[in-house]
Amino acid sequence: MDEEPERAKRWEGGYERTWEVLKEDESGSLKATVEELLFQSKRKRVVESHGQVRLGMMRHLFVVIDCSRSMEDQDLKPNRLTSTLKLMEAFVDEYFDQNPISQVGIITTKNKRAEKLTELTGNPKKHIAALKKTVDTACAGEPSLFNSLNLAIQTLKHMPGHTSREILIILSSLTTCDPANIYELIKTLKSLKMRVSVIGLSAEVRVCTVLTRETGGSYHVILDESHFKELLMLHVKPPPASSSSECSLIRMGFPQHTVASLTDQDANVTLNPVTRTTSLSLGGYYCPQCHAKYTELPVECKVCGLTLVSAPHLARSFHHLFPLEPFIEIPVEEIQVNRFCQACQGELKDKSAFSCTSCHSVVCVECDLFIHDSLHCCPCCIHSQSVP
Repeated sequence: MDEEPERAKRWEGGYERTWEVLKEDESGSLKATVEELLFQSKRKRVVESHGQVRLGMMRHLFVVIDCSRSMEDQDLKPNRLTSTLKLMEAFVDEYFDQNPISQVGIITTKNKRAEKLTELTGNPKKHIAALKKTVDTACAGEPSLFNSLNLAIQTLKHMPGHTSREILIILSSLTTCDPANIYELIKTLKSLKMRVSVIGLSAEVRVCTVLTRETGGSYHVILDESHFKELLMLHVKPPPASSSSECSLIRMGFPQHTVASLTDQDANVTLNPVTRTTSLSLGGYYCPQCHAKYTELPVECKVCGLTLVSAPHLARSFHHLFPLEPFIEIPVEEIQVNRFCQACQGELKDKSAFSCTSCHSVVCVECDLFIHDSLHCCPCCIHSQSVP
């Protein structure tokens, strides 16, 4: 047999040659290279940011989960459905932590149909409870992208123009069974300014490529479970707002939690507009405009339509407007004294440390990630400002 010429095949062009990236040190160990790769992957989330752009902070997101027969595949352990639902629980928690004044709804699709698992709401407990119940569902048939998108459109099209309208599809199947021309529906999505993104669990599908390209979304195919989680977390941060989105003042109510006494008439059985169930309650949040009672915030008043939030919800959204600047990377060898992280007081063991651009405090890579992902403000700057 003739020897095959030593040239890369066309399909090999998009793959990284990991064996060429790994380098041995003088003792023949690969530990240093592996640690460097892990270090760079941690820093990637901090460095990649939208910068000073206008963000769609009030978000309405529908997540479409494929529950077709292909979700029984076991390339993700124990199977695709269980792994997806587990990661979705973490996604919902992180989403509402970073977007407290936004809402999420969940749609499932199987047997060529689509149904709402949860309505659009700002209550993460409701979504997580529904996801846990879905673990026992039977995967069957084919998904329907058309029915899923059409179901999401019926709710999202009524959302106000100053909010972002998003759909995230987690698709396992390589086929979709649609009752009508999906390309006409894509034009409708584009005209309604809805952003559709897709995370594929199998391979790239042509119709998803067109769908995400026309609506301005993103399309990724997972490599493994850790990559799946990383792709999900990319959708936690608010996306850049479209240039055509409306700018308008938003009326909001800031109700305080009131606990009624046993002799008060408010202590009687009342109808909770959120859950639509009767429950004995001694307190809750009362709409300042129509005095309707709610048990949790944020929520949109079902009676008068006023958005009800608390002051901490707005405060937690403030960091999206003025994101913390990435810290400057400096070699640890350049630090002459006190080679300790000024945040956690741990010893700086990595080759690089990170310095705040304002107070020049030095922190380790783990604290750098925690500050940018969770705190969104430099603790050393706050400490120095509080000291007279």
